[in-house]
Amino acid sequence: MAITSILKNPTPKLVALISSSIIAISTLVVFIICKIMFTGMPDWFIVIIATILVFAIGYIVVYSLVERFIYRKIKLIYKSISDTKLSTEGTPLKSNVKNVNLIEDAEDAVLNWQKSKINELNKQKKLDKYRKEFLGNMFHELKTPLFNIQGYLETLIEGGIYDEDINLKFAKKASKNVNRMAKIVEDLQMIANLQDASYVLAAEKFDITDLINDVIESLEVRAKKKKNKLEIKEGCKQSFTVMADREMIHQVLNNLIINALKYGKEGGKTQIGLYDMNENILLEVSDNGIGMDKDQIPRIFERFYRIDKDRSRKLGGTGLGLSIVKHIIEVHKQTIHVRSTPGTGSTFGFTLKKA
Repeated sequence: MAITSILKNPTPKLVALISSSIIAISTLVVFIICKIMFTGMPDWFIVIIATILVFAIGYIVVYSLVERFIYRKIKLIYKSISDTKLSTEGTPLKSNVKNVNLIEDAEDAVLNWQKSKINELNKQKKLDKYRKEFLGNMFHELKTPLFNIQGYLETLIEGGIYDEDINLKFAKKASKNVNRMAKIVEDLQMIANLQDASYVLAAEKFDITDLINDVIESLEVRAKKKKNKLEIKEGCKQSFTVMADREMIHQVLNNLIINALKYGKEGGKTQIGLYDMNENILLEVSDNGIGMDKDQIPRIFERFYRIDKDRSRKLGGTGLGLSIVKHIIEVHKQTIHVRSTPGTGSTFGFTLKKA
């Protein structure tokens, strides 16, 4: 049993010892046999014949040992780390990979596998970091209104409810904070629904220009308060029919325009552009506000991510608006992009399929 176990998992020294022993014994036997069989022949002839036979025996021995102890081990490692399924003969079964030489490619395969594992580990670390930040931000967003509600209720319970100067005032403030918490939960639920692979869009054909005008009209008062000029960009007022979920695209435009008004300059302008891209329509919402740094742009669609946390919370919102926008566009199998320069403004653009 011990010998069988050693032969199943031989060391390099053992393989070398076995091969050397077999070749040495074979060489001696071959020379003896050749000397007997070719008695009377010149020595050089006997040496040539013996050399050929020893070479053949050595080749067979080394090949067998390599196949038995080395090639199979490498094949097993290769199969374990490769995305390509190998047949029992060691040849790839997938048609897109041909003539894989396992011994020659083993080092490259292991190095590539190592790189992929390192990339996976780094990706996992980023996801863990994002998860921690998300939970921390969510707790903070919920903690603030929760503590406010707690404070207002405690004041009312301790006798403030009988004080006509504060009872209604505090009750309204508590209600406002409850509504804020409800909105956060509602937005999180919407994101969860959009991430669900089974979510079905209520797609329909509609004029996107009419929808933009509806959104502009609904936000006109907000724009006037900030003395912001809200309009469709000159030269972009032509009508386009798209195929999409109208209510969801209404929310996308509403969120993007509100965002532009929040961070735009007082007395500035917010413009909506429409561009024909053959099969798709490109919509862009631009402002001339504070803008963003390049390192902030990749993160703005994260849940609860805020560029200027104090200023963002004062301006209102749940911190989930842009995340919802991104998920809605992705559910439509379209793309969204951002261009921004600090002090100059930002442009959010997304595509919709033309009907």
